[in-house]
Amino acid sequence: MHKYRIGEAAALLGVSADTLRRWVDSGRLAAERDEQGRRMVPGPALAAFAREAARGAERENPGSSARNRFPGIVTEVILGDVSAQVEIQAGPFRVVSMISRESAEELELEPGVPAVAVIKSTNVVVERP
Repeated sequence: MHKYRIGEAAALLGVSADTLRRWVDSGRLAAERDEQGRRMVPGPALAAFAREAARGAERENPGSSARNRFPGIVTEVILGDVSAQVEIQAGPFRVVSMISRESAEELELEPGVPAVAVIKSTNVVVERP
C-alpha cells in the first residue's frame, strides 16, 4: 500500500500542509506514524477523502455535467478581434482557454478577478510521475 507524507498528500489535494495536518488532527483524514514518527497518509484513505471532497464540490455546483472545476485567479487576458485568450492560475495549475471576446467582456475578465476553469473532456491522458 502506498503512503504519502503530509506535504505530498497536501500537494495532491491542492491545499497547504498545515490544512492537511488540521484535517488529520481533527480526525477528518486518517494518518499513521512511520518508523521515524512522521505522519503518513495511507493511499486508500487519501483517495477516499479526495473522492468525498469532489462529491461535495459536485453537490455545490448542480446542473452541470462537467465535473472538473478549478477555482483560481485570472492572470492574463489577451483580447483579439473575435476571441480572447484567458489564463487562470488554479492552485499549482495554469489553465489557458480560448473563448469569444464577447464572453470575456461579458464576464469582465481581467487580471486579478476570481474565476473557475470548468473542464469537460472526452479524452483524458493519465500519466504517472
